[in-house]
Amino acid sequence: MQDISFRHSDWFLPHMEQTSSPVADDTKYRRELLQPGFLALLATQFFTAFNDNLFRWLVVPIGQNFLGDSAALAWGAVLFTLPYLIFAPAAGFLADRFSKRSVIIACKLAEIFVMSLGVFAIWHGNVYLLLFLVFCMGTQSALFSPAKIGAIPELLSLKALSEGNGLMAMITIAACALGTFAGLKIYDFTYDEAGLLTNLTPIAASLLGIAVIGWIVSFFVRTQPAADVNRKLLLNPIEELRPSLKQLFRDPPLARAALGIAAFYFLAILYQVNIDAFGEHTLHMDKGQIAFLMPMLVLGIGVGSVLAGWISGGMIQLGMVPVGAVGIAFTTMVLGIIGWNVDASSAESINTGYYSTAVWLFLLGTIGSFFYIPLESFLQHRSPHAIRGTILSAANALTNSFMLLAMGMFFVLRENAGLSPAWVFMIAGLLALPIIVISFALYFCDFLRFLQRCISNCLYSVHLHGFDKLPREGGALLVPNHISWFDGSMLCGFAPRFVRFIIYAKYTRVWWLKSFASVFRVIPLSPTEGPKAIIKSLKDARHSVQNGEMVCIFPEGGISRTGRLMTFNKGVLKIVQGTDVPVYPIYIHGMWGSKVSFRNGLLKSPFRWRRRVDIYVGEPRYNIDHVAGLHQAVEEISAESMQDQMLRRPVLPRQFVRSCRSSLFRRKVSDSSSLELTGGKLLASSIAFKRVLERNVYSKSELNIGVLLPPSVGGVLANTALALSRKVSVNLNYTLDDAVMNHCIHDASVKHVLTSKKFIEKKPVQLDAELVFLEDLKEQVKSTDKLIGAIYAYLLPSFLSERMLGLLKIDQNDLLTIIYTSGSTGEPKGVMLSHLNVLSNVESVDYMFSLKHEDTLIGILPFFHSFGYTISMWLVLAMKPAGAYHFNPLDARQVGKLAEKYKGTIILATPTFLRSYVKRIPAEQMSHLWLIVVGAEKLPADLSQACEEKFGVTPIEGYGSTEMSPLVAANQPDHKDENSEFTMNRIGTVGQCVPGVFGKIVDPETHEELPHDKEGLLMVTGANVMQGYLNKPDKTAEVVHDGWYNTGDFGKIDPDGYITLTGRQSRFSKIGGEMVPHIRIEEVLNTLLEQIAPMTNAENDDVVKIRLAVSAVPDEKKGERIVVLHLPLGEYREKLIKELHKSDLPNLWLPGNDGFIEVEEIPLLGTGKMDLKAVKLLAMEHCGQPV
Repeated sequence: MQDISFRHSDWFLPHMEQTSSPVADDTKYRRELLQPGFLALLATQFFTAFNDNLFRWLVVPIGQNFLGDSAALAWGAVLFTLPYLIFAPAAGFLADRFSKRSVIIACKLAEIFVMSLGVFAIWHGNVYLLLFLVFCMGTQSALFSPAKIGAIPELLSLKALSEGNGLMAMITIAACALGTFAGLKIYDFTYDEAGLLTNLTPIAASLLGIAVIGWIVSFFVRTQPAADVNRKLLLNPIEELRPSLKQLFRDPPLARAALGIAAFYFLAILYQVNIDAFGEHTLHMDKGQIAFLMPMLVLGIGVGSVLAGWISGGMIQLGMVPVGAVGIAFTTMVLGIIGWNVDASSAESINTGYYSTAVWLFLLGTIGSFFYIPLESFLQHRSPHAIRGTILSAANALTNSFMLLAMGMFFVLRENAGLSPAWVFMIAGLLALPIIVISFALYFCDFLRFLQRCISNCLYSVHLHGFDKLPREGGALLVPNHISWFDGSMLCGFAPRFVRFIIYAKYTRVWWLKSFASVFRVIPLSPTEGPKAIIKSLKDARHSVQNGEMVCIFPEGGISRTGRLMTFNKGVLKIVQGTDVPVYPIYIHGMWGSKVSFRNGLLKSPFRWRRRVDIYVGEPRYNIDHVAGLHQAVEEISAESMQDQMLRRPVLPRQFVRSCRSSLFRRKVSDSSSLELTGGKLLASSIAFKRVLERNVYSKSELNIGVLLPPSVGGVLANTALALSRKVSVNLNYTLDDAVMNHCIHDASVKHVLTSKKFIEKKPVQLDAELVFLEDLKEQVKSTDKLIGAIYAYLLPSFLSERMLGLLKIDQNDLLTIIYTSGSTGEPKGVMLSHLNVLSNVESVDYMFSLKHEDTLIGILPFFHSFGYTISMWLVLAMKPAGAYHFNPLDARQVGKLAEKYKGTIILATPTFLRSYVKRIPAEQMSHLWLIVVGAEKLPADLSQACEEKFGVTPIEGYGSTEMSPLVAANQPDHKDENSEFTMNRIGTVGQCVPGVFGKIVDPETHEELPHDKEGLLMVTGANVMQGYLNKPDKTAEVVHDGWYNTGDFGKIDPDGYITLTGRQSRFSKIGGEMVPHIRIEEVLNTLLEQIAPMTNAENDDVVKIRLAVSAVPDEKKGERIVVLHLPLGEYREKLIKELHKSDLPNLWLPGNDGFIEVEEIPLLGTGKMDLKAVKLLAMEHCGQPV
């Protein structure tokens, strides 16, 4: 037998230091409750408990005819309970020596034999034989009980244990209630008023039929093999019981749980036998009426058991024990008061008392389960497997001893003291008062944690992920993000163990928080008191984790004002450095935007009840030597959490419907032609166009539809109509020549291209597809189309519109669009983007910038560009902002007028476009602007400063690629309020990865991950990684590896996750075995050129030209040599070359004099980006290299 040693002082320690229990990963563990073996165990227990109570409450009224009411009740209870005490050792032996399945089947077979004798005794009217058979049924149940209870942890994991016990209790109680009711009803049906048997058939059929069914079902129970096949049975029950009890009391927490369960059953039996007397003598009811009253208690216990198991949420909640104790005392006293106030002479008073008693008995059972279920689950969980049967049988013996005491007490109170049943209830309530005191003394901290959990569950829908990774014992450091004021309380309530939190000392000195700080043993941290105070706190935390406790620190040192991770304090490392203590990164998702976060300010409205909150626990980290490793670990979980959330979000067309409904009469889209549509009109028009297109243009089998339209209301309508039709839009790049566009058309199998006559007049094209003009479609819109569109937009609720439009059939992995790359490095490739790809980017941007209905995005990027498609269009369509579009991003004056007219607050541009706006647009036209995002090129420092000086807004730089849908990383505006200031926009970087995206730097050759601040190849992953290149699986395989996208860009990531790009893989030359970055050389040349020959533009020239570009051509000696293509520089050319040679660039990087080549213009793409392919070809052509 396993020997377990415990200190006697453990009896007086708070429970939080004694045990832990695992927390479930969300609710997947509940599937275990449906496994056949466990369902068979539930069914077997149901039939056993039903038959036990049916037989017992059939015998009791028979016995009352011979022995009297109280004597029959007392003897019935004693004889049924006594075997649990006498045969407890034998029951424990059987449960350990044999498999629990074998014991269960044998006990069910014995039940058939006992029931057969019972029918015989009833037929002959032998009361004493019946009482003996009650004893036999008690014996059968006593032997059955440890095997049944012990089988639960063998069939269920620890995660499902509480809910499994709740279901078992509910099944048991329901069976008891139904059995009690059936026993009394069968007695009424088969016996006359004189107490004579009139019909034996119902009795025999019920008792024997149920016993046989239960025996058959028991064969489906599947348990583990015997725990101890070598165990010997001692014939002396007292000699066997003593070591069992000793084993139980060696473990104080186990003993406390067993005593608590015994106290519960003491009161339960007292209530059960008192209900019969209360109904008869206080409420003056007959047996049939009492039969309806008695099940209310057991029904309440059944409901409460399931509720307690559900509230436990996959962990053992000992904090419910004090709640149950208080509820038991209160409801019991109320029952006593009800009895005192019943007037026997008033039928109305009796009826009122009857129904009130039924209600309060139900409440008593419900709240009482909060006391019983966690203790029963804890008893099973903590009992060692090898001696589980012994521990459970000892606990059963203890429980049934208390039940016998309850029977004796009831007899004394009723027969000797002559107290009324109402007084019995009142005395039982008074006896529960010391239980309240003891339970609060033992489980006060657990109670507070349970209270925090309940509050969290009331306010939020909390889901846990990976909590089973947290250790059940031993020290650990928890490192979560800090997003709201409620984070600490929520983690405290949902952690599987007691956690010591490190918090600022000023909060521990607030009068109403002092006592809580003491109970939870928080570690106060006071930075204002100097380094010694900080070191003392960190040493306290270090001592705690080394002593096996769990400690939590928020490494950011404050609540995030932007929803993103801030800088981690280095002091956190001092807690675990030099130890083997695991560090668990944790990410809380969903609190950003809640009332207790800083999104849109603390005083925001309205309150969103039960918003979803997900808490993720990552894999443990050991021997962390740099705080950057912790930051990266939390950032990685952050990305995973966002990806997980995206799977639960509605697809973009559904969000488009909802967004339009929320902006029904508010302007949603407009353009420079003064065309404006409200949300309602946009949705109605999109649906009308959808119907026309489906009727007159494309067939159901035609999937890919081309779009040749600039950013405008018409362009938006074309794309929304296609999305609602579940078609794939292919927005064609109209800055390319016809041959390239036709390549895209053939590649995507496009048969129809949506465009407009007005656009074709300005940009004539010859395409190998049928052109469908919006002007013609407008003429084909029927009145029925308009009416149906209006009904969907204005009358039907959103959920019904989504269903009727077939949007629920869209899978997130279905294609939404095909966007062709610019071809800057070769032939354009069709990037296949799914609904999930684009959705993840849209959600990320909304999360980062907290966009509002008052925002208007100035859309100048074309929809064939991934930024234009995803951010300029779908961000507007699916989220709160409105959009105002202009077809020409180079037309600075018109862009300014558009921003002024529609009070533009957000604009996306390239640095080239932005420089033009700074020069050409008056500041007052941009007076509402608060967010400028630039990309595609590096943001020059002088441009950033000039923009801030003129518009009062510092541009933020972002980074992305078409293959990433497109956003990968972005800075955020700096945060400043009266209490704090945070720098989130770090000039020179492209920011942190956007939510849902995770990046790493790897060696370009080995692809091994490199340390922070080490330059290498940038790899990224996320839900926004494209599905692949259309018809080019080989090209896809070159850039996507196991979900990671090779950006082709070189860079480094700092400890806070900010990415600095240093060059593009394709823009490096290998010269003399060394990688030479073209971009770095370009930066130096542009800086020198601006100093030597500052650029001036004619008043009518809105285009800021790129004056030079660095490329490379083959070289026989070095492999490659650097060349610089430049616009005419005149006399400044030689000066530029001289200054370049004076710079700090290595000599190997410097081009020779013949490497500077004058050209008429630098090739650009329609987006304003440099056409790298054309630059390369131009350089080779001028150098006489074969093209």
